[in-house]
Amino acid sequence: MVPASARAWVEEVRALCQPDHVVWCDGSEAERERLTAEAVRDGVLLPLDPVKQPGSYLHRSDPSDVARTEHLTFICSNTKDEAGPNNNWMAPADARAKLTPLFRGAMRGRTLYVVPFVMGPVGSPFSKVGIEITDSVYVVLNMRIMTRMGNAAWTQLADGDDFTRCLHSLGDLSPDRRFICHFPQDNTIWSIGSGYGGNALLGKKCLALRIASALGRDQGWMAEHMLILGVQNPRGEKHYLCGAFPSACGKTNLAMLVPPPALAGRGWKVWTVGDDIAWLRPGPDGRLWAANPEAGFFGVAPGTSNKTNLNAMHTLARNAIFTNVGLGADGTVWWEGHHSPPPADMVDWRGRPWSPGAGEKAAHPNSRFTVPASQCPSIAPEWEDPAGVPISAILFGARRPRTVPLVFEARDWQHGTFVGATLASETTAAATGAVGVLRRDPMAMLPFCGYDMADYFGHWLRMGARVARPPRIFGVNWFRTDAAGRFLWPGYGENLRALEWVIERCEGRGDAVSTPIGNVPASLDLEGTGLDAAALAALTAVDREEWAKEAAAQADWFGTFGDRLPEAVWAEHARLSAAVSG
Repeated sequence: MVPASARAWVEEVRALCQPDHVVWCDGSEAERERLTAEAVRDGVLLPLDPVKQPGSYLHRSDPSDVARTEHLTFICSNTKDEAGPNNNWMAPADARAKLTPLFRGAMRGRTLYVVPFVMGPVGSPFSKVGIEITDSVYVVLNMRIMTRMGNAAWTQLADGDDFTRCLHSLGDLSPDRRFICHFPQDNTIWSIGSGYGGNALLGKKCLALRIASALGRDQGWMAEHMLILGVQNPRGEKHYLCGAFPSACGKTNLAMLVPPPALAGRGWKVWTVGDDIAWLRPGPDGRLWAANPEAGFFGVAPGTSNKTNLNAMHTLARNAIFTNVGLGADGTVWWEGHHSPPPADMVDWRGRPWSPGAGEKAAHPNSRFTVPASQCPSIAPEWEDPAGVPISAILFGARRPRTVPLVFEARDWQHGTFVGATLASETTAAATGAVGVLRRDPMAMLPFCGYDMADYFGHWLRMGARVARPPRIFGVNWFRTDAAGRFLWPGYGENLRALEWVIERCEGRGDAVSTPIGNVPASLDLEGTGLDAAALAALTAVDREEWAKEAAAQADWFGTFGDRLPEAVWAEHARLSAAVSG
């Protein structure tokens, strides 16, 4: 059942890493129970209250290992130009020479787990097979949630050799010996020195975005850092939307949106297909179709509550793994922004006694949860359809207190590509470094594109030309503020009102006003929000002076890509600059 190519690679890694034991994972429930018991025995997982949070566990990572480490993440393409200015580059031979000694003997005294997995619905033309070798039982249990892990991968692979080779070891967890290296030409990933999600669950950002984006470029499809949701109108018609949002900017909340009572009462429904990653391919009907390659959610815990994301909280009611959150004496977890008060006798994410006046946060700002997507109350019936779902619109959203309106429509695919290429947002705790700094993050892919981003923009332009009916493209910003710093828009479920206009525009309806940056709504359904026409005008205003500054900043940003930046992107920038200078 296991192809010879896989067996040969596992043997090669075994000889290098020298583990005491080798375990081939099959993805069964019996295996999950056995490995979970071992993780509890070894202190890797702490069981939560079996009544209040059944089947759930807490994990605490090393304090130096709590987020993506972008400065230690490398694209090991054949040339530096292929990686581009958006990536750290290391020559493949240099990377192997540097990491091989770190892997040599790294698993002595440990177990080597062979984790076969499928990204995407099993048997789907979207799907890809990977094999992760790891010495972390925490990684194994999370990969079981986040992928279709186990013997299904061998079935899909058959006797082939087309799989991503994912090698991971905790090493000694030293930041000085921590590297995450991607080899696009070999369809290979090496990661050592970290147990944090995105650095260790190699099917996620490493395969599903960095490696897959390069595969998509070469094979004619797209791997995007996007949610996928379905919006059903009162007539029972569904439109599927993709959306790119930098981490912690409301992406998961939008993917699991609960319609406000005023719209739910009229029959509006929202369905979750995916909360983080989308793979898109041209369909036979001239549209782009998308599939969620993941089987679970890996979400940011702080700020998640019954108010902000009721569906997420229902999803987390059981069978979840929490990482770096607070723990109460009653066996329940807590984080900042939770709807409940902190439980009594709490310890923080490091296991230290904590109280509301402690002066430090109970949960790390980038603390996470991992949970099966199938448990989500709003999960779409089509979420595992091998054909994927047809996409009507793509949203580019970020956190901008000024400049960007609540929602606006790009003129066409080329202009929409420019909108995505100029996406900027405030930084968050999901990445190491300063928080609250405006950062260019085109298509929310800056940390995840596996090749030169200027070439990536070119791939976007080509993909739009490959389909007769490309999705309409929109920008959204739920975070616009007034002069006092107060949010102008209620957000959360009310965001459906903006999506209603998006869908109307996709259907050739919906009143719009032309502006230098695209079309904004002439009106929105604001019934029940307490907002009026004046509030909408403030939310959709386009300040030419602000946009002139934005255009100048965009020029500086595009200049970093040199001659590789497509002429079509420069043409759209020139058009914007001319429109806002008058």
